[in-house]
Amino acid sequence: MPKMKSHSGTKKRFSLTGSGHLSYQKSGRRHILVNKRQKRLRSLRRKGIVTPSFEAKMKKLIPYA
Repeated sequence: MPKMKSHSGTKKRFSLTGSGHLSYQKSGRRHILVNKRQKRLRSLRRKGIVTPSFEAKMKKLIPYA
């Protein structure tokens, strides 16, 4: 059976953590940062973790990650 192809958009946006969860960079940290409060910017610095209910679907898109 041939290799499965990874979804190009998914492999660019998500990465696998050491514990096997999917992490991603939160949106809203690119521009117009002056208008956003510091508390909001600090929370946007942290990586987001994909919820377990959605994680199984996402892992099918990146089978060799």
